[in-house]
This record gives sequence, structure tokens and C-alpha cells, in this order.
Amino acid sequence: MKRRGCIARILVLPMLAAASSSLWAQEAPPAGSVYTCVDAKGRKLTADRPITDCLDREQKILNPSGTVRAKIGPSLTAHEQAELESQHKREALERSRSADERRRDRALLMRYPARAAHDQERAQALAQVVSVASEAVLRLEALIKQRRTLDSEMEFYNRDLDKAPAYMRRQIEENVQNQAVQRRFIADQDAEARRVNERFDDELKRLQRLWAAAGAAPR
Repeated sequence: MKRRGCIARILVLPMLAAASSSLWAQEAPPAGSVYTCVDAKGRKLTADRPITDCLDREQKILNPSGTVRAKIGPSLTAHEQAELESQHKREALERSRSADERRRDRALLMRYPARAAHDQERAQALAQVVSVASEAVLRLEALIKQRRTLDSEMEFYNRDLDKAPAYMRRQIEENVQNQAVQRRFIADQDAEARRVNERFDDELKRLQRLWAAAGAAPR
């Protein structure tokens, strides 16, 4: 029994020593070692100490000769890893948003190199809305005129719908409904004109900053 215990100690002690030596080497590599990794943006980074931008991924420790001495990481907890991934997503979204804004700005400057071009397109957009609304106003005026005629005819029946013939009651009902439709349509066109002006106002504010940055004086 004593012999087997001695043999066990002889086998275990070198293993513990080796494990301790390995851990020590990972925590404190020899001077001249180089840390290297590829970060989330695809950049290859090197440093003489653990690289913070690669805490979420594996890092290699190189000898001065360039050979791989060891590998470490990732050294984040699951929660930290999730937070880092969330941060990377936010940064990616922000980069995408910024790129979209730059493309939009370039498109605006190409479309409206000067104030006159923007004013002209605003006028054309509003003219279309006014044209459509004007047709609705004319239809409404015709319906109002028709209603006056119907009201005159109703004098014969003392303005009592129950005494009027069915066709006349139907005409009055249709007139009321059609007037309501045209009034709603005209109100919608008024709202559309406001939306058009608001859109062009917002564009103009942005364009004024872009013109100023480009050194172009609006004309």
C-alpha cells in the first residue's frame, strides 16, 4: 500500500507542477511575446499585451520568431459577451445610418444644386395638389347648385320629404352624400398641401446646411 501511495505521489506532483507552469505562462508570457488577433471589424491587431478589442475572441501569443506560443480567450463572461455583441450591432446600425445620410445628402445636392431648383419643384408639387382640389371644388359647387334646384322643387311639397316622390327623395339623399364626399376630399387635399410644404421646408433646412458646407451660395 505504501508503495502504491508513493507511486501516485510521484505521478501527480509533476502533473500539478506542469499545470501550474502552464497557467503561469499564460498569465505572464516571456518578454518579447506578441499578442495578435482579428477584431470584429476584420482588422488584424498586434500588441505586447492582451488586446482589449479582442476580448470576445481568441488571441494568439507569438514568440519573437513569429511562431505561436499559446492561445488565450475569449475572456468574457456570457453576459459580457452578449453586451459586447449588442454594442457591435448598435455600432453597425449607426455606421449604416450615417452612410445612408451621406448618400441622401449627396442625392439632395445633385437634385437641388441651388435654391431656385428646390423652389421650382415645390411650386410644381403644390400646383398638382391645387389642380386636383380645384376640380373637387367645381364638383361641390355643382352639387350645391343642384341642391338649390331640388329645394325649390320641394316648395311644392311644403319641404316635406314624406310627400315628395321617391325619385326626388333619392336625389336629395345622393346630393347630401356626394357633397360630404367632396368636402372630405377637399379637406384631404388641404392636408396634402400642408404635408408637401412641411417636406420641402425640412429639405430646405438640410439643404441650407449642405450648401453652406459646400461653399455654394443658394440662388
